Parts: sequence; C-alpha cells; structure tokens
Amino acid sequence: MATDKQTDKQPTVIKKYANRRLYHTGTSTYVTLEDLAGMVRQGEDFVVFDAKTGEDITRSVLTQIIFEQENKEGQNLLPVTVLRQLIRFYGDSLQSLVPSYLEFSMENLSREQQKLREQMSQAFGPSAFQTMEEQVRKNMTFFSEAMRMFSPFAQREEGAARQKAETAGESSAELRDLKRQMAEMQAKLDALSRK
Repeated sequence: MATDKQTDKQPTVIKKYANRRLYHTGTSTYVTLEDLAGMVRQGEDFVVFDAKTGEDITRSVLTQIIFEQENKEGQNLLPVTVLRQLIRFYGDSLQSLVPSYLEFSMENLSREQQKLREQMSQAFGPSAFQTMEEQVRKNMTFFSEAMRMFSPFAQREEGAARQKAETAGESSAELRDLKRQMAEMQAKLDALSRK
C-alpha cells in the first residue's frame, strides 16, 4: 500500500454538490460513498471539496464512510468501548497524542496484516483466535503504557475500575464479545481470500 510520501501522484479530486452528489473529476462521473470506500480499499488517494465553497471536506466524508460501514450488518470494526474511549479524549489534555498513536497503530497493523492473514489461514479453530487475541493484547498494552506515562493518577482509578469489572463478570462478557468479533473477522478474511 503506497502512502503519499511514496508516490508523486496527485490525489483524485472529488467534488460534493449541494444535492449531496459526489462528482469524480478524473472519470467525469458521479460516485457514491461505497465507490469512495472501494477507492480507499484499492489504495487510491482522493480529496473531497465542497463544490460551492471550495472547502476541503475529506475528513467528514471519510467519517461518513466509516459510519455507513459500521451500520452494515456484521461490519463493526469499532467496539463500543473504543468509541467511548475516543469520545473521552476530545477536550482532554491527551487529545493531541491520540492521532499520532492511532496513526502509528494502524501503520503497524497494516505492516503486519499479511503476516496475520497467513497465520490465520494456516490455523483453524482456537489457534486463529489466539493469534488475534495476542495482537489485540499487545496493542492494548502498548496503548495503556503510553497513557500511563502521561497520566499517573489514572493508574489508581484504572485499578479500581478493573476490580469492579472483574467482580461483575464484565471481563468474561467482553471476552465472549471479542471472540464473536474475531469469528466475524475470520469469516470476512476467508471471504476476501477467496476473491
């Protein structure tokens, strides 16, 4: 997957009109959010401008694509706990660190993506889940350690919250939910590998 730094190719310009239609200036055709999602999957870079004001609205269009993907049956990539954590960071003193952390994590996941796919395709049953659980644990440990460095008082609150969650049995429910999500992800990876 090429990044902006690796290529000199200019991003495709998409114009959004007042009637909410998206116009692909490269092909001179109207496109849908699903078409734009396909462009992202293929690694094609684009920017979206409001046709009337010229304002760059790429971020809001990408967010809209994520929203639509999350609303599709079985398409959930963002667990409710992650969404809540993201909301908590808005306005927080650590807000400026979150984008860098997320970008680093996604780049790392992208680099490891093929290796994960190979491991999951070779493994059947619980071992596929173990590989994914291990990666999730590593990412969460890294994230937790990074947050602790900047918020020493949160450690006490975190410990108390963890004890409450364990006594309430929430951790086993979260584990079941994680296993369900991983099973759905395995099915999607299998479907993608067949294409």
